[in-house]
Amino acid sequence: MKNNFEQLIDVLPLSSSFTFGICEVTTILERQNNDLFSSFISESYQSLLKLESWAWKVLSKDSYQWINQPNYLTLLYAVAHFNKNLIYAYEDIDDGIKANLLLPKDLELINDIFEQINRNKEENDSFIHIVSLWFDNLSFFVYEHPQYETSPIMSLVNEYFRRDYLMAEQFLVYLVQLQQTKLPQSIFTYKQLFCMRTCTFSLNSYLTSKSQEFPSTPREIMQYIGNDFVQVVDIHSHLIDMWSEQLLTCLTHLIGFVSACCSWGGDKITPINSLFSSETILCSYISALIRIISYKPFYERIQAQWTTNETILMDFCLFSLKNIAQAQNLIWFFRSKVSLPNTLLYIAELSVHDKICLRAYVILGEILCNERLKDLQITANLSQFFYDMLEQAWRHPTKRYKQIPIGQFLRSFSTLSKIDAIQQKTADLHKISIFIEMSDEYPIVFDILWALSFNQDIQQQLRSNTMFMSKLVHLAKECDNEKMRKMTHGILWNLESTHQDRPLTEPLDKTTFDIMISYSHKDEGICKQIYEELVKAGLRVWIDFDQMHGNVMDAMAQAIERSNMIIICMSEQYRRSNYCRAEAHYAFQRELKIVPILLQEHYQPDGWLLFLIGQLLYVDFVKHDFARAIELLLDEIRADEFSESSVTPLRSRTGTVAVLCNAQTPMKTLSPSNIPRNIQDWTKANVHDWLLEHNLMQMSQVLINCDGHGLIHFSDYLKNGETKQVLNLLQEESYRITNESLSLVELSYLQSLIEKQKHASERSFCRRFRRDNRNTTRRKKSLLSCCRLM
Repeated sequence: MKNNFEQLIDVLPLSSSFTFGICEVTTILERQNNDLFSSFISESYQSLLKLESWAWKVLSKDSYQWINQPNYLTLLYAVAHFNKNLIYAYEDIDDGIKANLLLPKDLELINDIFEQINRNKEENDSFIHIVSLWFDNLSFFVYEHPQYETSPIMSLVNEYFRRDYLMAEQFLVYLVQLQQTKLPQSIFTYKQLFCMRTCTFSLNSYLTSKSQEFPSTPREIMQYIGNDFVQVVDIHSHLIDMWSEQLLTCLTHLIGFVSACCSWGGDKITPINSLFSSETILCSYISALIRIISYKPFYERIQAQWTTNETILMDFCLFSLKNIAQAQNLIWFFRSKVSLPNTLLYIAELSVHDKICLRAYVILGEILCNERLKDLQITANLSQFFYDMLEQAWRHPTKRYKQIPIGQFLRSFSTLSKIDAIQQKTADLHKISIFIEMSDEYPIVFDILWALSFNQDIQQQLRSNTMFMSKLVHLAKECDNEKMRKMTHGILWNLESTHQDRPLTEPLDKTTFDIMISYSHKDEGICKQIYEELVKAGLRVWIDFDQMHGNVMDAMAQAIERSNMIIICMSEQYRRSNYCRAEAHYAFQRELKIVPILLQEHYQPDGWLLFLIGQLLYVDFVKHDFARAIELLLDEIRADEFSESSVTPLRSRTGTVAVLCNAQTPMKTLSPSNIPRNIQDWTKANVHDWLLEHNLMQMSQVLINCDGHGLIHFSDYLKNGETKQVLNLLQEESYRITNESLSLVELSYLQSLIEKQKHASERSFCRRFRRDNRNTTRRKKSLLSCCRLM
């Protein structure tokens, strides 16, 4: 077959009137499309190069003389099918060979093709259909092999698509047509599909990871097509049962193109609120995407490779949702979609497409609080799935896994690494070594390691790597990059054995402060206003407006040590900040009075932040106007009531909320009145209520079978036992029961509370003993008086 194929290709006709060998070449290609023998490509490579070059010339010059003849049309379809298979069905064929076969060498060929398209006024010309197949294959190839996106051919193709189609009036006409609820099949012409599918698909593949200048900005494009696009997606998301194959392909690639606008240049996420005219419209778009991914008949057609419209649509929808969840303050809206976690979990566990699984898991990590993640019991699967792909990407020469770049894995894991259960699973799987290996090439790894180092087991694993510890110390002293130095200081701070007994340093400036303001720098604007109002009220306030330089952890520690109170400015960004977490925890350890304030609408604390603030009152700067919120804040600052543990007790106050609720598991305010004074008289139920009353959620589960006597023995064991052995046993028990690592802050707080309760019981006993003594004395005196009278 090889020799015959070469001979036929050598005499390919240069005139459409000459048809020798056309049918024979078509037959050979169709057989190859069924058999998919890789040897055919390697043995016939030079002949295939001639065939591909011939096909591009046919499409670029006087193409109608060829396409109007059935034999030539059939051959072109066979070549297009072969090219699609070349992209997906031949994994053992080198990418460079594929690129040589698929990408034309002459820019003039592209100019000639677009000149013919632009001259063509027919909506259903077969030439446009054939050309669409060719450009679609280029898009598939570039999407799978982004290194070819910057080729001159692709740049020229996409400039035509942008200028002559996307930003043209006809594109808006097609979008308006698609807003009908009942679409006549006649609107899906070859030219309409060329604009809606081929044009947007090519631009999507081109823009997703292209970093160089592009003539139009995402904002300009969305201002032009955004409102009509959202209308189309919203309308048809309610009518999925009625979708035709043509509508499916249009919506797939429109959604894909808008997702590219939201991730322009690959590493940068465009501010999504600038692409949609209002938050309401953006929320409407999120709802439409959720309706689409919830349509179960699509799941049956998802393939392991990116070849069906359903697979591509699901990938694009999840990619869009991931971008919105990561870049926008709309976590509250995602959490309001109560069925979404189960939908994502279903997709992640059943999909055979790795990229779709990864996107579903990442969205779950973005939108769920710790408690909900624990309820779904997905952290083990998520962690194992992620690390399997990450390791394969790291070991691969291209630093990709199935075309997913390693940077994308790390950006996604940056959020997941802040979840306690993920930290513990990382420790259990002993995956710290792979991050250490990658740290030289990917700076984001240091931020991930900082987040992971809040876990005790990971701290030990890091300490045991002496080479990496030396590297951290060196970077902390010598690195010129301020951001890198801050991250290494943060890791080293977490790796110190204890901070509670840290000796107080003697700063050059001995000024003390009434208040320290702890905030995320993304909330700097309102925090600066709060600072100014507190200073006007005569308070001495410490706040970092200059984003401290040098050893930021020592500077932070000194600020806390010189302050009496800390204001925690709660927002999603605050919870996700490693620095804010370290700052808040150290203030907690130093027993500063904590005053939380809420800065982000709809935000509800979870994870470490929820544990830290417990049932403290907070001042809502979202609900109240600024002046009223400042008034409430000053009231809270000046409140005289302090608990023995320096945690503000729950009390009613106008304009404040008494209980901070987790979105899925509301916390209860329990009354201690039914709990006996003497800890030795406590039942298991009393212990459980007492633990919940003090917001010790994790310990209430670990000590579920413990009564008052058991609690005392537990405290003695903590105090007198072998520390390392005790902690190991407790870690095992905590993870077995709660699927979470033991919180040492919670354990420390519990031990302190038990001691205070024991002392309170002893004082109560002493008071009762003295009272009983006095009563006995009175009875004796009374009896003596009676005897005398007698």
